Amino acid sequence: MPYNPLIPYNDLPDLPPTVEIETKDILKKTITASRALSELKGAITQLPNQTLFIDTMHLQEAQASSAIENIITTHDELFKQFAASRKIDNPAVKEVLHYKEALWYGLEAIKTRPLLTTNLFIKLVQIIKENAAGIRNAPGTQLKNPATGKVVYTPPEGEDTIRKKLKNLEDFIHAEDEIDPLIKMALIHYQFEAIHPFFDGNGRTGRIILLLYLKLSGLLDTPALYLSRYIIDNKKDYYLKLRAVTEQNDWQGWIYFMLDMIENTAKTDRERIEKIVALMNQMSEKIQERLPKVYSKDLIEVLFRLPYTKRQFLEKAGLGNLKTVGNYLNLLEEAGFLKSEKVGKEKLYLNFQLLELLKN
Repeated sequence: MPYNPLIPYNDLPDLPPTVEIETKDILKKTITASRALSELKGAITQLPNQTLFIDTMHLQEAQASSAIENIITTHDELFKQFAASRKIDNPAVKEVLHYKEALWYGLEAIKTRPLLTTNLFIKLVQIIKENAAGIRNAPGTQLKNPATGKVVYTPPEGEDTIRKKLKNLEDFIHAEDEIDPLIKMALIHYQFEAIHPFFDGNGRTGRIILLLYLKLSGLLDTPALYLSRYIIDNKKDYYLKLRAVTEQNDWQGWIYFMLDMIENTAKTDRERIEKIVALMNQMSEKIQERLPKVYSKDLIEVLFRLPYTKRQFLEKAGLGNLKTVGNYLNLLEEAGFLKSEKVGKEKLYLNFQLLELLKN
């Protein structure tokens, strides 16, 4: 029977695909994507503190992944709210921060139990949506073209059916086979999105699973990869390639797209890390020269962990009591390194050069 987008796709085939996937072009692309990932991995390992930019990278990934679902926040607003202590009123910022929380939960979970399971997927979507979401257990879910309203896909229906397909996906993820991990990653991502196991939050959960798989398979020790920005920039192609697998069994086009995403993102993120490190070294030299009594390596790391900082961050880093570190921040502002801003009752200090670099 030909595929019909109006009928629940309960015939979604199990993985692995029955067609050839490791073609000559795909294997060549796998080599260049793997090389780009290795270079990013090397750039991260050469950092004086490998966790230095992780919060910033994950917040940007959370922002972009949420933007794909039309949950829009600005860099400035997001970083400011993350640093501030006050209650977050902006619902879009809340959703982005829930995504980051879910990503961190997943990373901690696979440290203690290195498995990607249905139960973990459910926990991730519950954190993202801040509710008790579970597997879809009612009919009626359809994906539509936002411009025309036309139904383009109806995912599998029935909780038992969905759970069986997720169990096959779990088995495939952890199977010992000879499929290149990056190709396998592309297959996993398609299958999860095609199963569409939740009423909402599938896209964001699927993108977290991508990062967790990269960590689990050893492709990246620190999953500091800004994948969602590439999807935003190539959103039309992303959805067309997904549909082409479903409608035409075109796995090669999809796999190539995903490998290109990995290659381009890894290159861009490596270059961005190099620019941040250059800025950090430049600012470090200037602070050491102009404010030698304020300067320390630990201080520079605090100023570059996130664009916004405050007295409590410096105190927690062991740089002095609140009065002492408050003086440090004031001197840094007077010297033109930081700009202060009142947020609620507290004062935040912005590393504006870092924020500009991240925005670009």
